Amino acid sequence: MFYFDPAYMLIGIIGMALVFIPQMLVKNTYKKFAKIRTSNNLTGADVARSMLQGAGINDVLVEPTSGTLSDHYDPSKKVVRLSEDIYYGNSISSFGIAAHEVGHAIQDYQGYMPMKLRAGIFPAVQTGQMLGPLLIMAGLGLRYLAGMGEFTTLIALIGIALYGSVVLFHLVTLPVELNASSRAIKVLAGGGYLVDHREVDGAKKVLSAAALTYVAVALYALIELLYWIWIFFGRRD
Repeated sequence: MFYFDPAYMLIGIIGMALVFIPQMLVKNTYKKFAKIRTSNNLTGADVARSMLQGAGINDVLVEPTSGTLSDHYDPSKKVVRLSEDIYYGNSISSFGIAAHEVGHAIQDYQGYMPMKLRAGIFPAVQTGQMLGPLLIMAGLGLRYLAGMGEFTTLIALIGIALYGSVVLFHLVTLPVELNASSRAIKVLAGGGYLVDHREVDGAKKVLSAAALTYVAVALYALIELLYWIWIFFGRRD
């Protein structure tokens, strides 16, 4: 049965490694630079508000939120939410992460196309994440185990298309996240928030580690999609 295909088990192992290792790297890098205070007396919240003002954005709030590394920008409510360590913190990690989230707010304000595309894909992703693999397995299972015909092929194809939207979402997320980090570093270094190369390099390391998580998730999703495509087209006989 293809459900127990060794290749799929291998993909699962690779996927766990791709998710786990970058997450550990992010946490370790974050903790390292969370202990290093900046030369500037601002907090992460101060940096975020200052960057928003500098970009001419007056309708986005900056609020604290619970949790660790729970920082995000909510475009629907126009709010940059920073975890308390980032919001009140004065570390290199605080500045880097706060600036990154403001980078997303600036993308939204400027109509950054990849961000708009990601928002447009998101409704399909919510369905595809859960329903896509189920339809693929159901369609292929009924075809190979029960000998059913083209209707099951259509079910599997719909599942592949739905999961394809998930992969597309992750791929589009990469330029969105990388661009936000690039904006963050540029403003932090050029705006006097971080005053020397040591601080700027530290912020770069924090944001680069975070970017790896998005690369890893996108790669895992792509590998899994290619597996299902191989199963579908490679075993049609």
